[in-house]
Amino acid sequence: FPRGEEPLLLAELKPGRPHQFDWKSSCETWSVAFSPDGSWFAWSQGHCIVKLIPWPLEEQFIPKGFEAKSRSSKNETKGRGSPKEKTLDCGQIVWGLAFSPWPSPPSKKLWARHHPQVPDVSCLILATGLNDGQIKIWEVQTGLLLLNLSGHQDVVRDLSFTPSGSLILVSASRDKTLRIWDLNKHGKQIQVLSGHLQWVYCCSISPDCSMLCSAAGEKSVFLWSMRSYTLIRKLEGHQSSVVSCDFSPDSALLVTASYDTNVIMWDPYTGERLRSLHHTQLNPPMDDSDVHISSLRSVCFSPEGLYLATVADDRLLRIWALELKTPIAFAPMTNGLCCTFFPHGGVIATGTRDGHVQFWTAPRVLSSLKHLCRKALRSFLTTYQVLALPIPKKMKEFLTYRTF
Repeated sequence: FPRGEEPLLLAELKPGRPHQFDWKSSCETWSVAFSPDGSWFAWSQGHCIVKLIPWPLEEQFIPKGFEAKSRSSKNETKGRGSPKEKTLDCGQIVWGLAFSPWPSPPSKKLWARHHPQVPDVSCLILATGLNDGQIKIWEVQTGLLLLNLSGHQDVVRDLSFTPSGSLILVSASRDKTLRIWDLNKHGKQIQVLSGHLQWVYCCSISPDCSMLCSAAGEKSVFLWSMRSYTLIRKLEGHQSSVVSCDFSPDSALLVTASYDTNVIMWDPYTGERLRSLHHTQLNPPMDDSDVHISSLRSVCFSPEGLYLATVADDRLLRIWALELKTPIAFAPMTNGLCCTFFPHGGVIATGTRDGHVQFWTAPRVLSSLKHLCRKALRSFLTTYQVLALPIPKKMKEFLTYRTF
């Protein structure tokens, strides 16, 4: 993926418009998500509908020469045939989406007890955050509604499962709270996290399950302990509302995106600001009419942890290499709202205000042995533990992402 080469549009999915709806109202794709094993894609396509699509996409969507790696046979349930596309009617505008890690063995007990008709298998589940504050939990394989979680008083904007498979779900809402739910205990609400003064836009759990980051319409970002559910620190540095956040795959870095047109890369353990990625317009307007034209909407890490993707209001998808201060690639996209990488790399999915989803080529990279070692070590060592190691300073700087 040479520098400057644009991501190619692989496919675009558009919702079939139901006639009875007003043409523009509530048609936005606020969320897109891949299941962690890469076998399903979900998208909130507006009008209260979530589409669940088996991945890879069927051939008719993808141009020749871009066939995705076929789904591994172990994910196919024997005798059931291949998975079918599903439409989930949530009854309310859908804002947030999250897949559970796959598989989740503890879920056997829960679903079998409540839903005798559901086969006794560990199942992949999808959580949907709705306009009225409810969260609906669906079984992906069957499209069955399993649970309704009530507690939030306003829009559930974002959702995140603990990557460990423990079926702990975190929700972020316009009611200015985050809530923690345990789906192994009938979806019991186990904690309410208060402290934000504005709508909470985004929540992200670190891959090592130790930290939770939340971004509200405020300049500071909150970092919480996932062990004690208490506030660890506030990260101060943005000049305007922070709207999106994501941890690196080894939990050693945190990125936050703001309406101030910057992405800041932080060390979540020390609270240090490591670098800022400024979004400058390619073609600045002649007047000052649009101050927030480069306002950011979404940021996400690539699965190997070497790249970031950002979506901004200046109609561009940008791809950044961590060690560089300027993007390595751009793609034109109008009305972008969200982005996410395919878990095995090579593809970025983006959602738009028109209810569309686009799939783009992303850098396919072979990580250096140095980076693989850093990633392996950082997945269980905090910054302070690295700094305490009896190793040369240059190695410490590399392992803490002070250098690349």
